[in-house]
Amino acid sequence: MASFSSIGIGLGGNVDVNGLIKASVDAVKAPVTKLNQQAAMTNAKVSAFGQFKSLVSTLADAASKLASVTGWNGVSATSAKPEAVSVSAVGGAAATSFNVQIQSLAKAQSSISVALSPVSQAVGAGTLTFDIGKWSGEPKVFTMGSAGAVNVEISATDTLADVVSKINGSKAGVTATVLSDAAGERLLLRSNTTGENAGYRVSVADSDGVSTDAAGLSRLVVGATTEYGVDARATVNGVAVTSATNAFSNTVAGVTFTALQVIGSDVAISVSKDSSAVKKNVEAFISAYNAINQALNDVTKYDQGTKTAGLLQGDSAAVTLQNTLRTALQSVSTAGALRTLSSVGVVSEGGLGNVSPTGNLTLDITKFNKAMENPDEVKAFFRGLEGGSVADGFAGRFKSVTDKLLANDGFFASKTKVYEQTLKLNAKDVEAINDRAERLEKSLTARYTALDTKMSSLNALNAYIAQQVTTWNKTSG
Repeated sequence: MASFSSIGIGLGGNVDVNGLIKASVDAVKAPVTKLNQQAAMTNAKVSAFGQFKSLVSTLADAASKLASVTGWNGVSATSAKPEAVSVSAVGGAAATSFNVQIQSLAKAQSSISVALSPVSQAVGAGTLTFDIGKWSGEPKVFTMGSAGAVNVEISATDTLADVVSKINGSKAGVTATVLSDAAGERLLLRSNTTGENAGYRVSVADSDGVSTDAAGLSRLVVGATTEYGVDARATVNGVAVTSATNAFSNTVAGVTFTALQVIGSDVAISVSKDSSAVKKNVEAFISAYNAINQALNDVTKYDQGTKTAGLLQGDSAAVTLQNTLRTALQSVSTAGALRTLSSVGVVSEGGLGNVSPTGNLTLDITKFNKAMENPDEVKAFFRGLEGGSVADGFAGRFKSVTDKLLANDGFFASKTKVYEQTLKLNAKDVEAINDRAERLEKSLTARYTALDTKMSSLNALNAYIAQQVTTWNKTSG
């Protein structure tokens, strides 16, 4: 805003022109404060519905788990001696039991060269060749695998540390390490994989032309000590089985037992149905529902004590969302003997004695355990009869409700569009008012400037006339 504080000749001496202009501009801008408050309120509602969407998404996931067959195929696998044999089973594995003995653990092939001294010397130029395959028989005979050979070129200036780095970077199927002891440095090799089929063979082409002596690069191969890889060996109910690793995953369908120790006595393994996963999924559904229901309760309530209303108190969209979810809870399963949530122990929190119910859910563990005495009926309630439609079960029906709410053209998407449009209109109104205020400020500044200039001219003319009158009076006297 232009300043009139230095004019002084025209209006500046007696009139607060800046104050007059500011008062006029502020009057035009007055509606902006209310518009900003409205925008802040709208943004708060956008944030609230964003939270609701996230909570409904979590609720939809919880319903999906109750509708998924995976959640109903939980099994429990136990080992009588978990320190010797651990066990796990995939969902749906058949209930079974068997005995395991462990004769040997899987081991990777390893080898160690003779000592090189002094340390950090150049080992000699040449080529190390690594073949991956299987050692078998006595004496050991190597059978080449399908991976092919890997050549590692060693230069004349390479130390043992350089050789190790090149081997590890070659993807030869082995890991190399420098082992230091009192005699010097040694090359330690180990297969990356356990088992008899993951063996390796190292050969050398020494640049000195002799690859069988203890000089040059040959020293890393000639005289090396080797421990060959072996498979894990076990018996299952007396039947011999092997595995390249200590995990036997294809021996008993759906069950993996892992050898941890050699043990010659029977270790009892058992696999049984596990209903704890069902209870966990039901509790997760209750928790997810209560989270969205309580969030809606909080923003739509009116606090009599403080005389304050929640952000969305009386908001029709929030009420519609809550009523939609509460109605979905009344969905009736058309499959099996169990028809309502109450029949599986999911009941209203507080029951009939609650004067002001929140609408939250809780699990009546006694009713739930009673229903789980026939787990197939509970399963049918949530996900329909075996071979039928998941949409016949409660979880499927509830999930369809949440899917509609979360769809690209559903409840939340529509609400977002409304709020976005509201904020755009609000921004346009603020912009229009600020533009009008700016134009008014410029106009008033120009007018007061012109008026001040005119008044300065009139003041000068008045002074001149007064001077002339004074001179004329003196002359006449």
